[in-house]
Amino acid sequence: QVQLVESGGGLVQAGGSLRLSCAASGRTFSMNTMGWFRQAPGKEREFVATITWSSSTLVYADSVKGRFTISRHNAKNTVYLQMTSLKPEDTAVYYCAAQTRPSGITDQGKYGYWGQGTQVTVSS
Repeated sequence: QVQLVESGGGLVQAGGSLRLSCAASGRTFSMNTMGWFRQAPGKEREFVATITWSSSTLVYADSVKGRFTISRHNAKNTVYLQMTSLKPEDTAVYYCAAQTRPSGITDQGKYGYWGQGTQVTVSS
């Protein structure tokens, strides 16, 4: 019922910036909290940022606070992740997801719809 497609990934030098987009289609986008997660090679997928429907609540992982900004444009059914001051350790596949279970907006287990991911590689 909800489909998500990420875009905007690529190769960037350390200290650079990149903006990821997540386009959603379906009937329930306006009802969903949206989140970004990432998975680096050899590591488990981890929480990056999340945003509620009205953008009243934004939560970031400690590792990206002050560098990443999550936003959404509901009329366009799109969620963004603006990444600045990128570091090599930010290299990962980034996924957007839509929450389908209540309570725990940073818990990836509460997100039932996932995109295919977009690769972000930060070189030194």
